[in-house]
Amino acid sequence: MKQNKIKKVVIAGGGTAGWMAAAAISKLLGKNLDICLVESDQIATVGVGEATIPALQTFHKLLGIKEPHFMAATQATFKLGIEFKHWKDTQSSYIHSFGAVGKDCWAAGFQHFWRRGVDLGVNHDYGDYCLELEAAKQNKFAHPNSGNIFYAYHLDATLYAKYLRKFSETFGVKRIEGKIVEVKTHVHNDYIKSLVLESGQEIEGDLFIDCTGFIGLLIEQTLQTGYEDWSHWLPCDSAVAVQTAATQAPIPYTRSTAHAAGWQWRIPLQQRVGNGLVYCSKHISDEEAKQSLLNNIEGELLTEPRVIKYRTGQRLKHWNKNCVALGLASGFIEPLESTSIHLIQRGILRLLFLFPSNGINDTDVAEYNQQTKAEIEHIRDFIILHYHVNQRNDSRFWRYCANMSIPEALAHRITLFKKSSRFYPKDDELFGEYSWVQVMLGQGIEPEGYHPIVDMMSEDELHHFLKNIRSSVQQALASMPQHTDYIQQYCKAPPIPI
Repeated sequence: MKQNKIKKVVIAGGGTAGWMAAAAISKLLGKNLDICLVESDQIATVGVGEATIPALQTFHKLLGIKEPHFMAATQATFKLGIEFKHWKDTQSSYIHSFGAVGKDCWAAGFQHFWRRGVDLGVNHDYGDYCLELEAAKQNKFAHPNSGNIFYAYHLDATLYAKYLRKFSETFGVKRIEGKIVEVKTHVHNDYIKSLVLESGQEIEGDLFIDCTGFIGLLIEQTLQTGYEDWSHWLPCDSAVAVQTAATQAPIPYTRSTAHAAGWQWRIPLQQRVGNGLVYCSKHISDEEAKQSLLNNIEGELLTEPRVIKYRTGQRLKHWNKNCVALGLASGFIEPLESTSIHLIQRGILRLLFLFPSNGINDTDVAEYNQQTKAEIEHIRDFIILHYHVNQRNDSRFWRYCANMSIPEALAHRITLFKKSSRFYPKDDELFGEYSWVQVMLGQGIEPEGYHPIVDMMSEDELHHFLKNIRSSVQQALASMPQHTDYIQQYCKAPPIPI
C-alpha cells in the first residue's frame, strides 16, 4: 500500500532514541522535511550511565560531531571493552575487548594458531595478543599516530540527549512540550494521523517515530503490532539503577559482575559512575536487589535507586504502517554487551537508507523489518551465550541458564568452536569472530582442535610468530599514556553543578 509523499516527521518521545533520530534525520535529510519531537517533562527517561560500542563513532562522523566537544559535554570516557567477573564461575574474570586479536590467515582465524601454541606450551592468554585488551588492563588509552585502535564511550545518557537536542534544533527540529493522551488513526487504512496532547493540541504527521519506551504508545498501544517474548532464553526481567560520585580515576572498560540472580554493571564517567543491577525477579525481590546494589557500590549517591521492569524480546514488526519504533519501543535486549544505543543508531540509519520520500510501500517496510529482525536475533544469541555457557552451580538461576534449551543456530556455533576452533560470522553480524572467540574462551569452552594449515609452520616458526605479535602489542602499549591523563588533556568535562 502506498501513502502520500512524506513531508512531516513526528517523533514521539525524547531521550536518547528520540534525539538521536531527530539529529540524524534533520542533519542528513532535514532540508526537505518538517520535523518535530514531542516529549513531556513529566515522563522520566530510562537513561542512566550508558556504555556504547565503536560503531557510534560512525554515527557521529556522519553528523559532523566533534569528539572532544561531545565527550566533555556528556562526561564521557573511553571504553576498550567489558570485563566479565564471575560469569564462568565465582572466581573467574576475563575481558571482551574491541579490536583485532593476533593475525589471521586466509583459511583460519588467529585462535587456531593460538590453540596449537597451547599444545606447545606457550602459556599466554588469547587476549595477550590484543592491544585494546592489554591497554584496558593497564588503564591506558591514546589515539595512535598510525594504525587503528578500536574504542567506544561511556557517557551520561541524559546529557547525551540534551547535547543532541541542541544539535537538532540548529537544524530546524521543533520540540513540543506535552504529554500524549491520544493517538488518532485514519479511518480508511489505520495509519497514524495525529497525536493529541493533554493541552488539546493536535499534531499531524506523515511518518511517526515511536520513542515512547517500553509502553510503545504508537507501535503497540495504537497499532497492536505484537511482541515476541525471549524471557525463556534471557530470564532477567528487572533492573535497579543509581548514579554515584566518582571515588577513583575512571578505567577504560565497563565492568559486569555476575551475582546469584543476574549481574551488576559499573560504567565509569569522568566525575560520576553509572551503577545498576540486572536480575530475575523469580530469584530475588526488588528490595533485595536494591539493597544488594547499594551494598556493592562506592561513592555518594547522586540519584535515588530506581527499579525498571522489562521483558526481553522484540516487536513482531519494527516498522508498521507509517510508524517506526526505535529504542525500547522496538524491543529490548538487556545491556550486557552495550547494544542499546547501537540498535537505535542502526534503526535510524536503516530508515534513512529506506526513507519513504514518495510514500510508504510494503516492499521497503518488509526489507526494514527483515534486516532489523536478523540483526537483533544475532545479538540476542550472543547475549544468550554468556548465560548458557557457565560452570556456576551456586544458584537456581545459573543452573537454569546452563540447562535451558537455546536457539539451534547458537548451539551449532558452540559445538563447532568446541570441536575445531572454527567460527563463521553471518552477513552484517555486529559481533565478529574476535568477539565470539573471546567470550567462548572466557566462559570456559576449550576447543579440541585447530585447522591443519597451522601445521604448515614449524614449532620454531610458530613460537616466533606468536612472540612477535605479543612484542608488537607491548611496544604499542609502552607509548600510551594513562587513560585519565589523556582525558584531562583531550576532553575534560566541566565540574558537575552542585
